[in-house]
Parts: sequence; C-alpha cells; structure tokens
Amino acid sequence: MGALLSSLKKTTSTSSNEKSTSSATKMGSVEPLAFQHYANAQTEFTKTLPLIANENAFLGDISTSENGPSNPTAPISAGFYRLDPGTPLVYKYTYDEMKIIVDGDFEISDESGQTVKAKKGDVFFFPKGSEITFKTEKGGLGFFCGQRAKDAA
Repeated sequence: MGALLSSLKKTTSTSSNEKSTSSATKMGSVEPLAFQHYANAQTEFTKTLPLIANENAFLGDISTSENGPSNPTAPISAGFYRLDPGTPLVYKYTYDEMKIIVDGDFEISDESGQTVKAKKGDVFFFPKGSEITFKTEKGGLGFFCGQRAKDAA
C-alpha cells in the first residue's frame, strides 16, 4: 500500500507565518497541524488500486488518522473503491462507513431487501454489522471514509 501512496503527490500546507511559528515552537508552543493534500487522487490513485475480492473488486486507503494526534484509538480511514462488471461483491461491515459515488453506477442492496440504483453524487451510510451487496453493469467508483484502521477493510 505504501507504494500506492508514494505514487501520489502529497503536499502539506505551509503559511507565510511558518518562520515565526517555528521560533515560537522552540519556546514551548505547539506547532500548528498542517492538512494533507493528494493532488488528482481520483485519477492517479485509482489507477493502482489493489484487488480485494473476486476478479473485479478493488479498494485502497489513501489516508488515515490512525497515527495522528487527534484520536489514535478511534481512527478513520478514507480511500477509493472500484467495482468492474462481473461478480457482485458481498461485504459484511465490521465498522461504520460513509461512501459517495464519484463515477459510474452501482446497484447496492442489503439484507433488509432495500435496493438502490446508485449514481454519481449519491451518498450512503453503511452501519457496522450490515451486509451489503455491490453490483455494477458498467463499472463504478466510490470514495469512502470508514471508522477503522488503515488497511483493515
């Protein structure tokens, strides 16, 4: 997975006050936290997603809070999920997850009998313990954020 992330250009924000902040840090202040930016991730990162199931289901974490200072005991991880036409993916969630469809289409169903023809822009919440079936006719790409450690899907 590290090779996947290294293929993306990751940048962090710096402010014009960086020099004064650095000197303040030496006096015992806490340095401000910089955000992370993954340029063109939807195009570049999704070219190299690892296969996770069947012949057609791909998923990769692009970022995680796991090693961050905010809450290492309850990490969140985010990345992309791609399903190509072929075998449906049946997935039992062991964590809560939100997903937005960013390209293509999915047919998403659950054990309650609910079925949605998902398209670009649709947002889903999959609760821990749910069993979800993903199908696609032409292929689909989703961006997810889940309450789990990196690579624990």
